[in-house]
Amino acid sequence: MEIRKLGKTDLEVSILCMGTMQFGWTADEATSFEVLSASYEAGINFIDTADIYSTWVEGNPGGVAEQIIGKWMQKHSIPRDQLVLATKVRGQMGGEDSQGLSRNHIFKSVEGSLKRLNTDYIDLYQSHWYDENIPIDETLQAYTELIEQGKVRYIGCSNYPAWRLMQSLWAADQLGTARYDTLQPHYNLVHRKEFERELADVCREYQIGVIPYSPLAGGFLTGKYRKDFPIPQRSRGQSSQRIQGYYSDQNWALLDEMERIGVQKGGYSVSQVALAWQLSNPLITSPIIGPKDIAQFEDNLGAAELRLDEDEMNRLNDFSAN
Repeated sequence: MEIRKLGKTDLEVSILCMGTMQFGWTADEATSFEVLSASYEAGINFIDTADIYSTWVEGNPGGVAEQIIGKWMQKHSIPRDQLVLATKVRGQMGGEDSQGLSRNHIFKSVEGSLKRLNTDYIDLYQSHWYDENIPIDETLQAYTELIEQGKVRYIGCSNYPAWRLMQSLWAADQLGTARYDTLQPHYNLVHRKEFERELADVCREYQIGVIPYSPLAGGFLTGKYRKDFPIPQRSRGQSSQRIQGYYSDQNWALLDEMERIGVQKGGYSVSQVALAWQLSNPLITSPIIGPKDIAQFEDNLGAAELRLDEDEMNRLNDFSAN
């Protein structure tokens, strides 16, 4: 498994990151353990989670994915220094007021995450999305205190527009605090503008590690959806609406082209080509995969060895341009 440096940090991470939103949702604990063990044996050392995973599931109070990771590490005696653990803070955990990026919520939340993850430090602590009600100064100063205490090594952000990311970088420079060293954007072949319009240039200029989520567009870029077939029922209505939004003649043509490239490269799947499109971009450090079982994991893993040449990248960029 290829290892890459994460932005300007000294963290060295695998080129595929194991996402865990499905743990405690579409993957039960036993299946989650199986996927984690297989990924670790395959050389994936980078695990991403969040404290609110998966609060949308009935009876799930949040923190379940973190708990599963912590239990797995303990059960299999995984050396802590062999993993790069990333989690996120911002969402509601507990009462209605228990959310946001205030110093109080960050300090409370980090203790919960540390306990659930069964660790005494978090390698990458991320703002899950921005908080318009809290000054960025307060947020960055809180993170800096956690770094000084040894509870966090580096910080990152997710779902930040370019102007807020730039605001945070400027504030960190002026205050002398820690800065966001990574960005977790929503980015894939059918959702390009949000990242490419401005964020890509910011990340390139400031050497920010890019770890995209949803690289397979919620399953659309696996090729399992077809033009003349209805969308299968999903457990979250929002997911179905998003998939429906990808239904277009342009995207059907894109899937056909991805299938052609997969065949030409020696028999790779559509999803492997989607991941290879990101792995072949020098700006991307490690796309976050989210397999719900071993079969999906093995398919995702096959992309680790696949790279696209300039012509193939241009073909996919042309088919997905909008």
